[in-house]
Amino acid sequence: MSSPATCRLADLDAQLTAQRQVIARFESALWEGGFNDKLLASYQAAWRRLEALIATRGEPDRRHGFVLVIPVADSPRQLQACLASLLELCAAYGYGGRDAQGRWRKVSVLLADDSADPAVLAENRSLAETFATRGLRIRYFGPAEQTALLDRLADLDLAPIVGVHARAGFSHKGQAMMRNIAYLKLAEICAEEAEAQGGPPLFYTLDADQTFEVKVATATGDAEVAALSFFHRLDEIFRDPGVRVLTGKVVGDPPVSPAVMAGNFLDDVIGFLAEMARTEPGRPYPRHIASTRGSGEAAYHDMADLFGFKAGGETYRFRCGLGGAPDNAACFADFARRLNRFFHGEHPTRVTYYRHDGSGVVPARTVYTGNYVFRPEALDWFIPYAPLRLRMSGPSMGRLLKAELGAGFVSANLPMLHRRTLEATGQSEFRPGVVDRDAWVDLSDEFERQFHGDVLLFAMERLTALGYPATTLTAAVVGEALDASREDLRRRYADKQGAILERLARLESLLAEPEHWWNRDAIDAAALACFHTFAANIRRNFGPDSPCQARLDDPGQRADWRRRQMAAILGLLAQRGTWLEALSRLQAGR
Repeated sequence: MSSPATCRLADLDAQLTAQRQVIARFESALWEGGFNDKLLASYQAAWRRLEALIATRGEPDRRHGFVLVIPVADSPRQLQACLASLLELCAAYGYGGRDAQGRWRKVSVLLADDSADPAVLAENRSLAETFATRGLRIRYFGPAEQTALLDRLADLDLAPIVGVHARAGFSHKGQAMMRNIAYLKLAEICAEEAEAQGGPPLFYTLDADQTFEVKVATATGDAEVAALSFFHRLDEIFRDPGVRVLTGKVVGDPPVSPAVMAGNFLDDVIGFLAEMARTEPGRPYPRHIASTRGSGEAAYHDMADLFGFKAGGETYRFRCGLGGAPDNAACFADFARRLNRFFHGEHPTRVTYYRHDGSGVVPARTVYTGNYVFRPEALDWFIPYAPLRLRMSGPSMGRLLKAELGAGFVSANLPMLHRRTLEATGQSEFRPGVVDRDAWVDLSDEFERQFHGDVLLFAMERLTALGYPATTLTAAVVGEALDASREDLRRRYADKQGAILERLARLESLLAEPEHWWNRDAIDAAALACFHTFAANIRRNFGPDSPCQARLDDPGQRADWRRRQMAAILGLLAQRGTWLEALSRLQAGR
């Protein structure tokens, strides 16, 4: 005869099974035919009910805990939004419940501060303290804490992994080097976190300009909603012991540089002006036919075909965000005000939206450094080549992980919402590589880092096909791969530059046509000036006299990049040995 306790547990198990079925039905209905916002609150409540049932069992919760690594550099407003969204996610879905002090049991944050401004450092520390009082366990890992940790490892040559930085201004090291230093801290606190969270945690790294929301298109406009239970889904995926590293993506603003988006954006700007020219300023702007295609298709990238995506060729309409029923003149001005944001990483027409497809995990080849999760044993992989400060460090890392981990490296449809700019200013709080003075923009530094990041990435594809990193390659082989990659990409960049200048000529012609209503009617003069400033900035950065192009073709610069990339590639094996020694010491408390 079963005991009352056994019967009680059996009844709870049945309730848990039934509640999971309720959640599955809600999820299906939530996304059927698009997003149904009326069901979101009930969907979230169903997850909280599941958590309440789990707590009723009174047994240790062996599900995964999470340590979130958030690097931040001089961006307190974006950090505040990121932490607020994390707290909202915890409250909405209740993963792991709260402890006796009101803190979320299964979630903690390592805030890795790379800011330079003392006032911002103080503000970020204050934010950490504020959110700690609201239920988040947060470790503030500022410059002083970072240098103290590295001093304990001073006899190890970690420079090829974390760089060399002046102690007086230990800041702006870049996301890859900052993450590598933070990963050393993870090794030190892993045992403590495992005890606090009831088992080995998962490490979850994201960017401060992201939030735990997704962007969806609705009949009344765009919405940003906490519609995914990230922690529940990740816990489920990592129950498979074969999964070691998982990457998500982003929705909202693109994760790439304006250096590789100008061509298709010009297509859209030309399409917008051509449409405006066929109508009148006082007529309603037809928002309802605006396209949301391109989610998960890299539609924002001028060279999407390089990454295995089908080249689109379509023009995307601007989704005017003004309330009510704005006319063409109002949306013309709204679009104009957003044009210069493109140079800070927004793409006003090819925004990425979330599409719920019910898919499981799939093999991965790219790490989105602002959205990936890994087991403690995967700490043996730092972000390679970090001191080069190149863009595309995640895709390059992904090729290495794919070669080494195989099926243990996966991707899932768990994107975070990415916001490049602040609505109030139209600019990023901190954007290395972009100089913006009085609306005149210079992309030279970011452009160069994008190009050489692409060179390294496609050289990596050649090298991993030869067995790298498991196989030691000669300098000649590495140099040949870099040279072939650079030659191919320089030709592609030049082709895109020519196409951009052709589009720019068409844009300038449309703007100047005296018969078009923006030149003959009394409209917002500032809006028209924004279009001309945008065109001038495109010419500055992509024209024949562009300093961006000059950097790519400078013989001395080219030779220096080749030398440094070769050294980084050839030195990876030794760097990994040093890294493992550092992890061992920190995990042992030495």
